[in-house]
Amino acid sequence: MENNTFTVLPMSQRFNNLVPGKSYTGSITIVNPADATADFSYKISLMPYGVIGQDYTADLTTDSTYTAISKWIHISEPTGKVKPNESKEVEFTISVPNDAPAGGQYAAIAVASNDESKNQESVSVQNVFELASLIYAQVDGETIHDGEIIKNDVPAFVTSNPVTIGALISNKGNVHEDATFVITVSDFFSGQVILPTEDNNGEYNEIIMPDSERYVQREISNLPALGVIKVGQSIYYNGEVSQVEKNVIICPIWFIILVLLTISAIITTIVMIIKRHKRNKARLKI
Repeated sequence: MENNTFTVLPMSQRFNNLVPGKSYTGSITIVNPADATADFSYKISLMPYGVIGQDYTADLTTDSTYTAISKWIHISEPTGKVKPNESKEVEFTISVPNDAPAGGQYAAIAVASNDESKNQESVSVQNVFELASLIYAQVDGETIHDGEIIKNDVPAFVTSNPVTIGALISNKGNVHEDATFVITVSDFFSGQVILPTEDNNGEYNEIIMPDSERYVQREISNLPALGVIKVGQSIYYNGEVSQVEKNVIICPIWFIILVLLTISAIITTIVMIIKRHKRNKARLKI
């Protein structure tokens, strides 16, 4: 049985300012880890890359004007083997046609196990592993940059950790755009900074594909189980800046139940005292 554990690097790469009629070269690296038990036999295929819905589910089957590049790419060695603890660089060429449309182009260079045994009838479960390096390209010409930050979403009340913040961003242009997010977190009462830290500066970037809306979410961890924190999210996108800062109450369900039970007990006690007081007054009148 061939080894199915491998890594493909880089996970994504960009090719900017592609000129129609010219060719460009790139490469991916297939890594067979040191603890592999056998050579990794691979096969490479080209797929269109798009997204579905605001959660950006990958679409590797639908052809569009934005995925023509999947037919412009030629892989130098589409099949081969990589020994344990070794890696192999596989080159590819992008030949841009003269009539290539201006704007964004997207494809996935998919690497899968080329283990023939998985196709045998005796194998009841086909355990096919596949990884891909995504290609984000831009063809020279008239590009349209049209997008906006629709929502900068920081909650005011949560019942559990981690705290999730989000943003809804649209891109009505014909090329992908970069959105930059900067998150800050501090304790409301003490002012202690929770984010950024030495290991995490609270900044990250996301790609917004053309003709799409993307809801981006980020989880904030290492927070108190109960308390109030100050959360800020700044978004920089297509020349627009959106900044939101809120005091977020973290109140777990068990604490809410405890408070309700306490209030219920207090109310019950007050009612009993009132009733007892009325009974005592009634006895005194008799």
